[in-house]
Amino acid sequence: MILLCGPCSAESFEQLYSTAEILQPFSIDYFRAGLWKPRTRPNGFEGVKEVGLAWMKQIKKDFQMKIVTEVANPYMVEKCLENDFDAIWIGARTTQNPFIVEDIATALEGTDIHVMVKNPLNPDIKLWLGAIERLEKSGVKHIMAIHRGFSLSYNRYRQSPLWRIPLELKQLRNDIPIICDPSHIAGTTELVNEIANTAIATGFDGLMLETHVNPQLALTDAKQQLDKKQLKILIDSLPIVNKNEKSETKELTMLRNQIDDIDDEIIQLLSDRMGISKQIAYIKKSTNMSIFQIDRWKTLLDSILKNAKTYDLDNDFVKEIYEIIHQESIKQQNLIITKSER
Repeated sequence: MILLCGPCSAESFEQLYSTAEILQPFSIDYFRAGLWKPRTRPNGFEGVKEVGLAWMKQIKKDFQMKIVTEVANPYMVEKCLENDFDAIWIGARTTQNPFIVEDIATALEGTDIHVMVKNPLNPDIKLWLGAIERLEKSGVKHIMAIHRGFSLSYNRYRQSPLWRIPLELKQLRNDIPIICDPSHIAGTTELVNEIANTAIATGFDGLMLETHVNPQLALTDAKQQLDKKQLKILIDSLPIVNKNEKSETKELTMLRNQIDDIDDEIIQLLSDRMGISKQIAYIKKSTNMSIFQIDRWKTLLDSILKNAKTYDLDNDFVKEIYEIIHQESIKQQNLIITKSER
């Protein structure tokens, strides 16, 4: 398992050095720290920038740790190369912009540094794949993908995991290691273990965990950074997964078959539901009724969530599903009414 640990941002040499000291017993693969911190709004802590390059280089020398930081333009790439960084990562905001990724890829031509690519903020696997392919086109040989969640605000996490996206990437590019960043997905240390365990059990190749010698004093993302004790508890809790296991037990095969049957039934029920929605559209058209009936939707959703609770289903999970179904119903009804008007 690949393990990347270190603070969200480099704040001082003492903070970095002390964090490296507590991480030494864990035999981590990379010591991570953000030197340049992209902030949504100005006047916040935007990192120590170039000052931290020498600090990271000293940690590499004293602790024999590989070092990695985030880059967002060719200048940052150049500085990392000059200071003997072992790896860099491209952040979610940067992955979203093919122009910047192209500039970074060009700056990396002829180098042998390892590059990690975080998923874009929105759940667009093509953007993620595109960033990886641009790097490969420039001759970058060592690439890893990092799943850090997506900026959707309808669940209890800071960033929505949307596991289907990284798992699809894993299917398309099983030659590239995929690392999970539970810290950014969770947004709070109380949920980091849950995300980390899910990732490893699902077959991810490693974890990027934000750790700090004193998280309470952190200048950025204090709530999601682990201390030494929390990191040990997390690592000790991780499942042991045999990736070379090829045979399936009879029970596992049976359960998977049951899931396939249920999935078929769900698709049929969704088809039936959309059929009824279309019938409703014709009635709304004939009576000049608006498509979206907010009182009806609120009553329906309240009833659904109460019913879901009796089956011990997660409230956010059920709400997300039915909001998607409802939006599709509105879309289908709108198509019918618009067509009728023509």
